[in-house]
Amino acid sequence: MIPSDTLGWGIARNCIREVYEYGLRLKAEIGEDKVYDFSLGNPSVPAPPQVKEAILKALEDPTLHDYTVAPGRPSLRKAISDQLNARCGVNTEYTDIYVTCGASAAVTSSIRALTRIGEEVVALAPHYPEYPVFTRTAGGKFVVCSLRREDLQLDEAALEAVLTEKTAVVLVNSPNNPAGSVLTEDSLKRLAAVLHKAQERFGHPIYIVSDEPYRELEYDGKQVPSPISFYENTVVCYSYSKSLSLPGERIGYCAVSDRAAEREKVFASVAGAARSYGYVNPPSLMQRVIEACVDLKPDVSTYKENRDILCSILDEVKMPYIHPDGAFYLFIRCPIPDAKEFCEHARKYGLLLVPSNDFGITGYARAAYCVKGEMIRRSLPAFRSLAQEYGLC
Repeated sequence: MIPSDTLGWGIARNCIREVYEYGLRLKAEIGEDKVYDFSLGNPSVPAPPQVKEAILKALEDPTLHDYTVAPGRPSLRKAISDQLNARCGVNTEYTDIYVTCGASAAVTSSIRALTRIGEEVVALAPHYPEYPVFTRTAGGKFVVCSLRREDLQLDEAALEAVLTEKTAVVLVNSPNNPAGSVLTEDSLKRLAAVLHKAQERFGHPIYIVSDEPYRELEYDGKQVPSPISFYENTVVCYSYSKSLSLPGERIGYCAVSDRAAEREKVFASVAGAARSYGYVNPPSLMQRVIEACVDLKPDVSTYKENRDILCSILDEVKMPYIHPDGAFYLFIRCPIPDAKEFCEHARKYGLLLVPSNDFGITGYARAAYCVKGEMIRRSLPAFRSLAQEYGLC
């Protein structure tokens, strides 16, 4: 018999996938050229050529398809720890790295490792819509803490108000999906200060799980700092899906801070949680590819150009938005309180946007600009018609 507390988990669908699948049907019905699909965060920039070279080289190894050790190849884990140390100024060892099947496996394993039944996981919102599912699966209680609406930076008072003696984890996602905002060094230092006080007050560690798959997608010289640089009880979750345009290959990692309380126990718990979910022996081929490409930097010029085109269109039709400094998403401020209603109206003009309701915040619509620039340019009349409907231009 299916446990009663799991019934209904599949009924509330992922809001992003729902809009994307609607778009596929609409394109078949009215033609792709009449649909402006900003729904899915699927990288539109090809993987770097070095990835193909690494794949071809790996194919020469007769042991390629063998199992690796559960946490990943030691040589890959050493390459990851070296790269993380150089970027974030920390001193992780290869034994702090657990290679996973993408960032979702990293985040789910970390939440389960750090959360006992009934404990609380606080997500800074807007947040990725699967975080509540990950938390519930681990037996935790999901709590939302909104960032400041004007700039999506940390609201210290709001965070202090939701922290309790049951708080086990704070989920951080920067650059952010859905908004493309980046938490500044100042925000992360203030976050660390709040959590240090809370740890003293409650007498136990509170861990940051930092979901960072967009860390390398940064624009205009803006740096993307990581909480691991400022807060000792941090587990970094990373994926190469976005930085190397490999979303379908499912390869990423967990990195436990070298300064974490009970560091070895935390790593063992992450490994045990991954085992309990079946996340062992990540793809052998991709482990070899990432080891060869771990220091590659993505070419963000196409995404930056797309962002600038979309921003110029929104400026022209006087539709307000939060300017993104990273990732490939933009948050449009809806002219009405109901984001779902606004996105439904947008569909009349072929515009496919994702309402913010499932991101833990109201009043916004997400636009993913990892699409063809030509499509963004063609969307101007549709955005203008939508803006005119609400008297914006």
